[in-house]
Amino acid sequence: MSEAQARLRQAVRDVRIAVLFSTRLPLGHAQQVDGGDLARASWALPVAGAAIGGVGAAVYGLAYALGFAPLIGAALTIAATLVVTGALHEDGLADTADGFGGVATAQRKLEIMRDSRIGTFGACALVLSILLRVAAIAALAEPAAVAPALIAAHVAARAMLPAFMRMTPPARTDGLSAGAGRPTLANAVIAAFVGAGTLAFALTISGAAISAAALAIAAVCAARISLRQIGGQTGDVAGALEQVGELLVLLVATVA
Repeated sequence: MSEAQARLRQAVRDVRIAVLFSTRLPLGHAQQVDGGDLARASWALPVAGAAIGGVGAAVYGLAYALGFAPLIGAALTIAATLVVTGALHEDGLADTADGFGGVATAQRKLEIMRDSRIGTFGACALVLSILLRVAAIAALAEPAAVAPALIAAHVAARAMLPAFMRMTPPARTDGLSAGAGRPTLANAVIAAFVGAGTLAFALTISGAAISAAALAIAAVCAARISLRQIGGQTGDVAGALEQVGELLVLLVATVA
């Protein structure tokens, strides 16, 4: 096998790992994804985002063609992405909101975040996240506007995760984030370029620039807050950051 063939095979394997981790899409025989696999394949997380956004765009297009109002189509779109992802990042958002929302020690916050029960802060965060995303998609209204914005949101929100994981140490010695370790600089750069390129293709120049700046600020703020709150990042914090990024891009798309 040549070096080029080996690299291509590894790239295909990384994409498969990213999709398996990020979605519930059937990919033949599923494989167990551990932290090391995820770190190595982190550059491909935006590719998985494109698949998720594409599913959402298809559902919205179908709802629009059937004559549903934009608000109903938007709600069905978010429901479809929740099904595809298994609400992976929504779970992280709720856990992070519950952990960071209360007054407690860092250790207690980590215990709250690991608890499967949802609290007031988590419930409010989920309601606001879903409500604002539905409203943003409904505001875009036309499928020709919704599809690129939705795909760009899912791609770009995941594109900043490798850089965030690289700049912020794990808060725990166990768990997926600790097992993954720091993605390589090359992975973080590749993911960022994929995200930036998708924004530039899907949005206006100003919209892409504003979205990229907002995502960068969100990642830096998330790193600072998580360091202050729990001494580092966890998979839940990364999931919460993805939700914030997704929402930021959709909101920018409605005005840019």
